[in-house]
Amino acid sequence: MLDTKLHPIMNRWPAQFPDRIQLYSFPTPNGVKASIMLEETSLPYEAHKVTLSDADVKSPEFLSLNPNNKIPAIIDPNGPDGEPIGLFESGAILLYLAEKSGKFIGQTKADKHRITQWLMFQMGGIGPMFGQLGFFHKFAGSEIEDPRPRERYVNEAKRLLNVLNQQLDGQDWIAREYSIADIAIAPWLRGLEFYGAKELVGWDDYTNVTAYLDRFLDRPAVQTGLVTPSRD
Repeated sequence: MLDTKLHPIMNRWPAQFPDRIQLYSFPTPNGVKASIMLEETSLPYEAHKVTLSDADVKSPEFLSLNPNNKIPAIIDPNGPDGEPIGLFESGAILLYLAEKSGKFIGQTKADKHRITQWLMFQMGGIGPMFGQLGFFHKFAGSEIEDPRPRERYVNEAKRLLNVLNQQLDGQDWIAREYSIADIAIAPWLRGLEFYGAKELVGWDDYTNVTAYLDRFLDRPAVQTGLVTPSRD
């Protein structure tokens, strides 16, 4: 059984409120999924800033919770059957918090599966493809002279945006009602601005998507989650 008080991660990021969910994260598109969900559900939590530097994510303390050295990760001292649980992977965390709170996962089993498919769409498509677009457009990959890698991810980003645009035609949220799928997808759409890639993908042409992101960013819980934990 996971012992929250003796867990190695507590040596580097001690819990001030050990009875609350402990969030280890940084405000990236993946990181804010967890903080936004915690804000939306009003589950008590304590946020710890884990930067993307090797000194943090590759430290023995963080690896003891997430061997894949990626944020976010959580420890819930009141997990299933009252036993503590530690989790990593943003999609898994969203599913866990939705089931724990009974929120944003739909009203029926069919709803849950429809929502989950769009969550997986983000995890397997939007996240990796947009991330590669950012790498080849803004970061180290931009130095590669061969245009084909960037073109590949630009075209794939456009395709994914078109899928979203069609799905959102006539509805406010990706699976009809607001859900963990939206909490997963929308932060990555916002990331296109950080990558300086909105014009590159023709952002303004996807009118359903642009209105969708505006609706998402208007939510108070989203506004708080986007800056939790603080970068400062």
